Amino acid sequence: MTKKSYREAINEALYQEMERDERIILMGEDIAGGTGAKGDQDAWGGPMGVTKGLRPKFGPERVLDTHLAEISFVGAAAGAAMTGLRPVVELMFVDFMGVCFDQIFNQAAKFRYMFGGKAVTPLVIRTMYGAGNRAASQHSQCLYSIFTHIPGLKVVLPSNAYEAKGLLVQAIRDDDPVVFFEHKAMYDSEMDVPDELYAIPFGEANVHREGDDVTIVAFGRMVNLANDAADNLAKHGISCTVVDPRTTSPLDTETILETAAETGRLVVVDESHPRCSMAADIAGLVAENGFDSLKAPIKLVTAPHAPVPFSPDLEDIYIPSTAKIEDAVRAVLTHDRRAAAE
Repeated sequence: MTKKSYREAINEALYQEMERDERIILMGEDIAGGTGAKGDQDAWGGPMGVTKGLRPKFGPERVLDTHLAEISFVGAAAGAAMTGLRPVVELMFVDFMGVCFDQIFNQAAKFRYMFGGKAVTPLVIRTMYGAGNRAASQHSQCLYSIFTHIPGLKVVLPSNAYEAKGLLVQAIRDDDPVVFFEHKAMYDSEMDVPDELYAIPFGEANVHREGDDVTIVAFGRMVNLANDAADNLAKHGISCTVVDPRTTSPLDTETILETAAETGRLVVVDESHPRCSMAADIAGLVAENGFDSLKAPIKLVTAPHAPVPFSPDLEDIYIPSTAKIEDAVRAVLTHDRRAAAE
């Protein structure tokens, strides 16, 4: 096992899967870099360098730099997936989804359904999301709840390098379209990652720790903040369960409901906007199916219902923080719903 960054883990998953299966191709803007120009044809590897080194190994037939037109190459990838290839497409920022959303939700997501289950669409769309890099409102949004809403899509949110490799391998091997969300603030974060191939099944949440007082459900990068908050709270005698769903579709509702029932208190941490978010979805799930087990109202820790600010000071306030999570945990601990009802 070797210490690898989030970026390196994703690159390794792509490399090893492409070695294993020659049907896998990569498509995206600047994923090789320098195409059509003199000099190194692997100069960039995408804006974050994730695909660097793959074009020299697998060649221009399998690592395709595309033109700046997501509507065409995402549509082309969906068609290629139906005809025997297994494309991995990079949608540079999820904020650009509006350019190609019809190809994703109205085409790829519906092929299996519309063709009576006979069509498979092994398409992976890798995309970046999240605030914290001073990229402003049009390059920093958390839009995974929109994709989660669409039947036929699988949606993945790895929270660290280990999860990133295993979940991407699973995504590439899946026969349905998968949207794979990579938080841009995590690319340099490191941890031990196995050198060999491994796959993490979809729809199975990871319980990072178990506690007696409060359950925290968090998504993507927020899982790390939730663990930091749980560490700090443990110093004050507060014991938290931290749940990482890993995938929002399929969603491991059983683990969420069980852990919420065990502690009787729930905090949901979601970097996206509060309205129609995953935080709201989880709160609704537990309120509908586990209300009797709750000892306090559910608390949500989210970004505000506003665009991501470019100002560094405002952006730092905008993003959910460890301190905000700790405050939410303390708030649910000081409220007894049953006592208040009496």
